[in-house]
Amino acid sequence: MTTIASLHDLTGKVAVVTGGSRGIGRAIVQALAEAGADIVIASRKLDACELAAKEVETSTGSRAFPVACHVGRWDECDQLIDQTLEHFGRLDVLVNNAGMSPLYENLDDITEDLYEKTLAVNLKGPFRLAVRAATHMADNDGGSIINIGTAGSLVASARQLPYACAKAGVNALTVGLADAFAPKVRVNAILPGPFLTDVSKSWAPAEGEEASFVPLRRMGKPEELGPLALHLASDASSFTTGAIIRVDGGVTKKV
Repeated sequence: MTTIASLHDLTGKVAVVTGGSRGIGRAIVQALAEAGADIVIASRKLDACELAAKEVETSTGSRAFPVACHVGRWDECDQLIDQTLEHFGRLDVLVNNAGMSPLYENLDDITEDLYEKTLAVNLKGPFRLAVRAATHMADNDGGSIINIGTAGSLVASARQLPYACAKAGVNALTVGLADAFAPKVRVNAILPGPFLTDVSKSWAPAEGEEASFVPLRRMGKPEELGPLALHLASDASSFTTGAIIRVDGGVTKKV
């Protein structure tokens, strides 16, 4: 008998999570590992990946493989997919979570280098990783790709414009890949709003203070996003593809 629990069971599956050593990525890693998946934890800093991998193996019993990868570099994206297949022999879930949103004083201060780095990490990398992963999935047992975008791609701010432009491209990428790799591969996107992470520390309300700009009056917690990623990774969402789901406390409710 099929149950909700069995639909969310990822035992025997392998998931790659970029930017998986901290923040939202780390919460997604934990959710997938607790559901039984073996995990490839990727980020630029290998030591952070190794620490996260040890924590995951200890707390869940799932296997975790740390890999250093700069997703803004095409060849390192290829290496990440190749290493995953060499180490685990399969790939069932890809979570494109790694991202960067560099600060700048005003739009005229944005250099070509900053602009290109922002698009490389936030759009070029997810494109290459998703195409490589989806090609393998389509030729084998199928799979799920989850792109982590931002609610800011719907209400672009001058303070994060290159980042918002890149993430708007991820929205288009999600829809296009869902069409290109159906029916065996499902591709969906999650658009987080204001979440409490290392990145948001510089502008988030102080602990205990209300977030007045959020209809729910608070910032999101990374662990609140993990269950949705698990749902999209699993058979529980077997008829969901090309979806772009907002998790933003209602910030973009009128868009």
